[in-house]
Amino acid sequence: MELADYLRILRKRWLVILVLTLVGIAAAATATLLTTPQFRATTQVFVFVPSTGTAGDLAQGGSFAQNQVRSYAEAVNTPRVLEDVVASLGIDETAEELGESVTAEAPLNTVNIEISVVRESPTEAAEIANATTTSFRAVIDDITSGQVSVSVLRDASVPQEPISPNTNLNLALGLLIGLAVGVGLAVLLEVLDTRIRGQRDVEALTTAPIIGGIAYDPSAVKRPLIVHDDPHSPRAEAFRTLRTNLQFLDIEPGARSFVVTSSVPAEGKSTTSANLAIALADSGARVVIIDGDLRRPKLAEYMGLEGAVGLTDVLIQRVSLADALQPWGRRGLTVLPAGSVPPNPSELLGSRAMQSLVHALEQEFDVVIIDMPPLLPVTDAALVSKMTKGALVVAAAGKTDRGELQGAIAALENVGAKVSGVIITMLPTKGPDAYGYGRYGYGGYGYTAEAGSASAETKRRKKAARR
Repeated sequence: MELADYLRILRKRWLVILVLTLVGIAAAATATLLTTPQFRATTQVFVFVPSTGTAGDLAQGGSFAQNQVRSYAEAVNTPRVLEDVVASLGIDETAEELGESVTAEAPLNTVNIEISVVRESPTEAAEIANATTTSFRAVIDDITSGQVSVSVLRDASVPQEPISPNTNLNLALGLLIGLAVGVGLAVLLEVLDTRIRGQRDVEALTTAPIIGGIAYDPSAVKRPLIVHDDPHSPRAEAFRTLRTNLQFLDIEPGARSFVVTSSVPAEGKSTTSANLAIALADSGARVVIIDGDLRRPKLAEYMGLEGAVGLTDVLIQRVSLADALQPWGRRGLTVLPAGSVPPNPSELLGSRAMQSLVHALEQEFDVVIIDMPPLLPVTDAALVSKMTKGALVVAAAGKTDRGELQGAIAALENVGAKVSGVIITMLPTKGPDAYGYGRYGYGGYGYTAEAGSASAETKRRKKAARR
């Protein structure tokens, strides 16, 4: 991953990172509140060898004390010292238990010893520290027969602030740990998330051009034909951009027939087919759209047509093609519904009759759009794609798995069909993967050009209405 990828993850998964950071801070605060405060009291003593002799004797005594001071410091925690402390203060502990809270340190190149006691009670800590120092002085005097003396440099005072818990340090550690876990989890979730999110994911799987991007619209179920119902909406403009890109994509002469399919169900292929057909018809082209999904037909319902007679009836020669075609709207759009659901859809769609039908429609119309079932569950779309100019594969952002899209494209390539382009649907409108109009432009054509074209067309209509 590059730095831009990590920044994108931070923007995308910021809520996870924030929540875990707050959890880390809360856990640190809870641990701090539940931790019993500990207080430290410290005394400092000076170890020396008494001498009334010459300067050389003093130096020799100082050197001896410095060499032995660490040994004397180790004696602080011995039972001989601490038993007197337990007895004098009446502490309900053994000398070994008391020794766990008593420490002694001798700074390097000095003859000083610091005796520290850590207890829950600050007063008790000071009392034990002073009592330990008194007992220690007596023990050293006894075992050295007075040849080594210990003098108190600083008595222990009652500490005012606890040494633990360190609230600021704990909160800082909680923040850092929570932040690190949050970032790690965000990266892990991104790595494990194999769904298509946008243009980069599609480009990593196929060399087929991305010819359109349609933003997610929660009301698409209620208003599937957005180009017709709300022609000036940004989503309708996205379909017109798709129309323009498709026109520039298909610059070679010959029949212009396309299968619209997807990897799995519910990726928006039928609404994409219908809106693309309407947008093409609005540009003045003669368009026919066929509902080739003989398993779960949707076009007749979306377009408000009677779907009892359609493609199935034409293929089995129950009705003529002319009788099954239904004009739609005031433009040059014609619809061929699916008709009745047959028991053998694959056989019908792969038949010579279907090939002849596609060829006949290519001769009569400028563009033929065939809405087909998903590629992975059934082979229908792959069979019909071979009869057309190519396939337009719909991939839903946040829904289609990368493996599914890869498998769908492979299914088309395995039968020799051409993948003319990929259309990304359900793109988010917010966040790092947000859909930006014009981002999916082809050959330099995007939202701006289409908006200008739409605006000009609107002006022409208004002038015509005045006349």
